[in-house]
Amino acid sequence: MSLRIGVDIGGSFADFAVLDPQTRSVRTLKVFSRPDSPGSEVLEGMASLARRYGIDARDVIYFTHGTTVGVNAVVQRRGLRLGLITTRNFEDVLDIARLKIPDMYHLMSTRPEPLVSRDRVFGVVERLNFDGSVDTPVDERSVLAALEAMKRAECEGVVISLLHAYRNPAHEQQVKAILKRAQPDLFVSCSHEVWPIIREYERTLTAVIGSYVQPKVAHYLSSLQAALKKTGVPADLKVTKSNGGVMSAEHGKSNCVQMILSGTASGVIGAAYIAEQSGIRNCMSLDIGGTTADVALIIDGKPQYATGEYIGDFQIHIPSVSVSSIGDGGGSVARVDEFGVLKVGPESAGSNPGPVCYGRGGTRPTITDAFAAMGVLGQSALGYSTVQVDRDAAIRAIAELAGSLGQEPHKTAEAIVNVAISGMYAGVSRLVSRFGIDPRSFTLLPFGGAGPMLACHLARALNIDEILVPATPGVLSALGGLIADTKNDFVKTTYYNLDATTLEQLDQDRAELEALARGWIREETGSDVEAEVSLSADMRYRGQSFEIDTPLSPSSITGGDLATVRAAFHREHEKLYGYSDESAIVQVIALRLIITAPTPKPALQTLEEATEPPQPLRSVEVFMDGTFREVPLYQRNALRANQCFDGPAVVVQDDTTTCVLPGFKVTVDHHGNLLIRAV
Repeated sequence: MSLRIGVDIGGSFADFAVLDPQTRSVRTLKVFSRPDSPGSEVLEGMASLARRYGIDARDVIYFTHGTTVGVNAVVQRRGLRLGLITTRNFEDVLDIARLKIPDMYHLMSTRPEPLVSRDRVFGVVERLNFDGSVDTPVDERSVLAALEAMKRAECEGVVISLLHAYRNPAHEQQVKAILKRAQPDLFVSCSHEVWPIIREYERTLTAVIGSYVQPKVAHYLSSLQAALKKTGVPADLKVTKSNGGVMSAEHGKSNCVQMILSGTASGVIGAAYIAEQSGIRNCMSLDIGGTTADVALIIDGKPQYATGEYIGDFQIHIPSVSVSSIGDGGGSVARVDEFGVLKVGPESAGSNPGPVCYGRGGTRPTITDAFAAMGVLGQSALGYSTVQVDRDAAIRAIAELAGSLGQEPHKTAEAIVNVAISGMYAGVSRLVSRFGIDPRSFTLLPFGGAGPMLACHLARALNIDEILVPATPGVLSALGGLIADTKNDFVKTTYYNLDATTLEQLDQDRAELEALARGWIREETGSDVEAEVSLSADMRYRGQSFEIDTPLSPSSITGGDLATVRAAFHREHEKLYGYSDESAIVQVIALRLIITAPTPKPALQTLEEATEPPQPLRSVEVFMDGTFREVPLYQRNALRANQCFDGPAVVVQDDTTTCVLPGFKVTVDHHGNLLIRAV
């Protein structure tokens, strides 16, 4: 037997998805995550898989996982104490940033403190011109003086980001060599090695973020590799990437910036696959775990990608699945502030101690406790029987808040949910405005442990008429990592006018990137696998300040078809701005190439059609829309295709609970998804 395993390690649970490539069937599991002991959840998960399904670790030929360890290090500011070397007189690059106000609606808002404070930034004597030619050679004495200053500042590593290094990396390489000769054990990173893009601030910030998390991520991956070896898994560890692909753990240790958004990207890949298999072209994925609620758009069957996604307070300028954090997770803590106003989040109870109702030592009520107090949770075991919900404990915890607000505990519990939904509504509104879409024309696809619990509430607030709850929503991120393709992005800054004289140079740049890409895919897979290559270019009209990512056909470049290349940009400009200027000079600022090698995909289950209506397990008392109601409780694995029932209702399963509000109707499709529509 040959098995493939995907794992998503979140703030509360570690989710497992196991694919048998022969039968294309998937088995799933949840265990508590262990942020205090990286790798422990993998040991526990593999032991549980053996007990529950008889899975032998020696049969695992592929093991991939997504993690938020890099994001958490940035958000909590617990990374490496870095020094930064710049071209002399450019030491303020991180402080000046882009001179934009952080919050356009708050005139007194301030920019976050840089990850490298100004007293740990050192300029060295050197200078390249914009075309990469040398203006001033590297002065070794200034580099050594910077090293001595970094020692006094107790820097644990250094990032080198010099002017115009994207055009010519020679000076960064020379400075690195000087530092390594003087102090061989010093951690040194160069901006051109991390992501060689134009614009000094964006390149510097991306390099700083990657280096800031590198030791923590490398230690985490090494611990996970050791845990896998201890379990007897022979497969090499893979990690999911921010762009929705996978790479080896060894590459992840040295190129941490590429996996910093791995956990959130995996969920979107899984959601896109479910949507495609269910015939849904446009959907909004809603991933609600223990800490955050994250939303992404899938348009025409494809996840949306972007650069400049936020990691805590900072933008990171690498290609990534476009995911926005829009609110709180199931473990977000509720409180009453000094003005007597109910607040929810951003603090999370995590997995330890967790929500009060989990009985693991938590004392402060969370969103999960609110649903327990309302009777939605506590009707069956959660997390594959890892949790027995203590509803009475949740009610007692919320009663303390209720006393401060002068309300009944059940009304306070519903108020906690409504406050969380209001924050999510505001976040979604910002997202749809940015993309220019109408959420009412999209299907909401909720997943994560708390996604199906909150989906109807958010859909009602947004006037979304259709919700699709996958068969195993609680472990969809693990499934996404399992089916993610081996994938990498390559970029080369070009910066020339597009005309007949430069088209040959463009083809040379394309060939150079493709050679790098195919070498990378051979190293990752160990063979010359079939791989798909896609090409695009950052293009603009000369004089514009910003570029448009324009998809290009490689054949039009190799064939010297200048008109087709120009027309591709004009179309994208017309689409974005409503006009184009075919007489204007077009510039190619950067060339981008993506290489993708596919992985095996599971077959979604096909349910037998029902011959009679669904039978609830029993009726339960639930507080919904301001009153107690007797509602039917359904067991998810007992439902069959084409069965229908009306809300209000509660649907329980091993990995999550679905809350169906009044005014919604549920139909089970032939894949076992719950199609919930407003009536």
